[in-house]
Amino acid sequence: MDDRIIDPSALSREPHVEPEDAKETQEVKAQQALLNDVDPSLTDADQVAQALNVDPRTGLSSDEAKRRLDKFGPNELASAPPVPKWKKFLQQFQDPLVYLLLAATAISLVAWIIEKVNAAPGAEGEALPFDSIVIVLILIVNAILGYMQEAKAEEAVNALSEMTAPTSNVLRNGRVERINTTDIVPGDILVLGEGDTVPADGRLLAAASLRIAEASLTGESVPVGKKPATLDSAKALGDRANMVFNGTSVTQGTGRAIVTGTGMNTQVGKIADLLQSTEDEATPLQKEMNHVSKILGIAVCIIAVVVLLALAVLEGFHSVHDVIDSLLLAVSLAVAAVPEGLAAILTVVLALGVQRMAAHHAIVKKLHSVETLGSASVICSDKTGTLTRNEMTVERVVVPSGEVELTGTGYAPEGDMVSIDGSAVPENVANEVLATLGAGTLANDGELRAGEKPGTWEIVGDPTEVSLVVAARKTHADKKFAHFDRVAEIPFTSERKRMSVIARNATDAGKLTVFAKGAPDVLLSYCDRIYVNGAIRKLTEGDRQDILDTVERLSREAYRTLGEAFRPLETDSLAQIPGIRTNSAGEISDISEQAEAIEAHLVWCGMVGIIDPPRTEVRDAVAEAHRAGIRTVMITGDHPLTAARIASDLGIIAKDGKALTGDELDAMDEAQLDKATSEVSVYARVAPEHKLKIVESLQRQGNIAAMTGDGVNDAPAVKSADIGVAMGITGTEVTKQSAKMILADDNFSTIVAAVREGRGIFDNIRKFLRYLLSSNVGEVFTVFFGVVFAGWLGIKNPESVGVTVPLLATQLLWINLLTDAAPALAMGVDPMTEDVMNRKPRKLTDRVIDGAMWGDIVYIGIIMAAVTLIGMDMHLTGGLFTDRSVDAMGHDAQMVEARTMGFTILVFAQLFNAIASRSHLQSAFVGLFSNKWLWGAIGLSIVLQLLVIYVPFLNTAFGTTPLPPMAWLECIGLAFFVLVASEIRKIFLRMRAKK
Repeated sequence: MDDRIIDPSALSREPHVEPEDAKETQEVKAQQALLNDVDPSLTDADQVAQALNVDPRTGLSSDEAKRRLDKFGPNELASAPPVPKWKKFLQQFQDPLVYLLLAATAISLVAWIIEKVNAAPGAEGEALPFDSIVIVLILIVNAILGYMQEAKAEEAVNALSEMTAPTSNVLRNGRVERINTTDIVPGDILVLGEGDTVPADGRLLAAASLRIAEASLTGESVPVGKKPATLDSAKALGDRANMVFNGTSVTQGTGRAIVTGTGMNTQVGKIADLLQSTEDEATPLQKEMNHVSKILGIAVCIIAVVVLLALAVLEGFHSVHDVIDSLLLAVSLAVAAVPEGLAAILTVVLALGVQRMAAHHAIVKKLHSVETLGSASVICSDKTGTLTRNEMTVERVVVPSGEVELTGTGYAPEGDMVSIDGSAVPENVANEVLATLGAGTLANDGELRAGEKPGTWEIVGDPTEVSLVVAARKTHADKKFAHFDRVAEIPFTSERKRMSVIARNATDAGKLTVFAKGAPDVLLSYCDRIYVNGAIRKLTEGDRQDILDTVERLSREAYRTLGEAFRPLETDSLAQIPGIRTNSAGEISDISEQAEAIEAHLVWCGMVGIIDPPRTEVRDAVAEAHRAGIRTVMITGDHPLTAARIASDLGIIAKDGKALTGDELDAMDEAQLDKATSEVSVYARVAPEHKLKIVESLQRQGNIAAMTGDGVNDAPAVKSADIGVAMGITGTEVTKQSAKMILADDNFSTIVAAVREGRGIFDNIRKFLRYLLSSNVGEVFTVFFGVVFAGWLGIKNPESVGVTVPLLATQLLWINLLTDAAPALAMGVDPMTEDVMNRKPRKLTDRVIDGAMWGDIVYIGIIMAAVTLIGMDMHLTGGLFTDRSVDAMGHDAQMVEARTMGFTILVFAQLFNAIASRSHLQSAFVGLFSNKWLWGAIGLSIVLQLLVIYVPFLNTAFGTTPLPPMAWLECIGLAFFVLVASEIRKIFLRMRAKK
């Protein structure tokens, strides 16, 4: 439990000054009392604040909050202990393919022992089992590299976690501040609003229509209404209406609460152990890689068995040496087939990709989401702030007596009220404008603050609401209405589309007045009177029609409209409002639940036209998405005409395009809805539940849908979408938790850029898969055909029996783990091709390694094996292309040189293959030097190969010998043919594609 402030007796007496040490001791006692001996739900809120030494009106000071954070620790649940580094290192060996290599090592060791035991007296043999030792050493090197790469990937994921760390609003230093949730301490005053995740346990101080979803804690499926009144008896967790709990979410209303428990000292902390036993599921890409590895392993085992059986039938095993040679063949095939570094390289490439995305404001929460990003076929986006700049400015005010324009843009409260035609604003019009803006700024939760730098301004709350505050300051309407103090509130919800407050007039005997704002067509339906020329009269049907016509006119001009109204209540008591319900004691239980009584008989006073200019870069992003086969859909709560105008300006629809409304969606059955969503790209006046309907309809049609959201009610649609996108600036914590990606800048263009990056990452994954697998297949074919055609190629000594493997297992392992790894990693950061956004989206059902890629892999594998075996054949007596200069050497010496040739040719063939594998169709010579990392990796691989050929102790370990200069010309010439063959294949493929 938290440790906190004054002993329990402080709940019933005045605090007094204590020495610092005594104060800290009493803090601990008081905190324990609040969470153990004293139930905060049974204690008056003011007494809880007193016990926690905090003033609810100002909150904690920054210094006090820091002191408490140091004392009580961060507000987070205890996580599972980190896996020790030694265990992470050993986990590198927990792979079926590594088990196969370890089995190969054991076979090689057994073969050495058998050979040693059966060696003739005085015969020379290997003093040590070099093959086994080298395989083990290389496996250890591979484990070290894998460990380092995984550590780098973990760092990337941790950095992403920090970027997406939840934040919360608290009252500190007398002002609302947004801080990291982990920095919340007991005694902080939480400021809760719709869409917030409750960051800690707390005792309610105030609430307005506050409802909290507590299903995650109590199992209650319906959001629970919350009130600050002290309970008269102890209640079960789900019935503590005056308490809020960590991990639950606000679905409606607003409230303030004093934190009584943080971290493990919360109710959810008590069950935290149950939340830690989760395992990450393998992603589709990982599953496919596992599948490919398994297929390769099975294929190699089948090939080995077939070859061994064929050898047994055709030649038989005449001696122990035959058995040894056969076992070494199995080892070589196993090593050749296994793409050892594949998993680690894949993880690192994904991690580097999401780091690049984060640098461009697209924060992908999990690495595997990159797989889906490149497949997006529809992007459903909010209008406000995503397609537009979210710099709301009240530009027009329309009142019954006329219309005015407010100058100035943005959030600086600088500007004037001017008439549309430039003439002086009549006094009656000005008074009605002030009444309209006064109502808008009172029915408002937004706040405008001076920034840290002179001349700058900061906003707190919804930008639309702040635009009304700015307009009121420009016209000084805020000062005219400064004598009104809010006493009750009926909050805005996406279903109600309006907000009302009750304010007390300090200059009129405390009389109460209702002030309301909302969608004009919605608010107008609650009005039966109108404010004209300083007087209130009945609202006529003509007035009503004029107002609706004005809404349409402003909407066509791309203005977002908000209506304002008021209602004098002629009483100073909430209980005396006509129609209000009270209990037997004459008390009002929750006025926010009595909207029908409060919002009746409103007086219409005017409307504002708010402009939110489209982002200049969005039109190009929409066009780029269209070229990429991605449809852009706009979803907004605005008027249909406003939505259609903005959408046409951005190129989403044609100039005469129409928007579909939420009401029209409700009237459709599933078939009609699917037809509509396949054709319509703009939706207006929609509620959050319509977003979910649209997403599900698009998915039924086989689309991969991205959906943006910010409000709490957007969370289901965001979670259901294939790519849920939360707004980083305006998004609620609930939506951020549901999303797979967070936009740090709330910009639509960032989504398109993320899709582009996702496609580029996926292309690069395919590149290095094509490279690694074709290299592995080339090695398998080299070993297989080298054994099958050993007699024709001169590999097999005519005077001996049994099997002679063309390349040693250690040589193949060296290629796979060291010379292959660097180019593969470099291909993972290959620059994107120009056509990456000029092709249709990839379907998630498409295989990563499709038929065309398997064609590349097998074709290159065969070419690679052919040039390698030809190079070996040139240095062996009795082959097809024998260089006669080797006749003077014995077969064993020839074999060492031939293996060195084959080994080197295979390495260089794979390096040329790395250059060729950058594209399935495009010539390797296009952008040949665009990837500097690849050339650096090729240089590193060449250096490693030179070391293995010219360093004496490596000669012994890998069975190599120094090569003369002419041999290098042969190696490079034969290896270069892999690139030539690839280019010839690409020419034919491009010709076929054109046809």
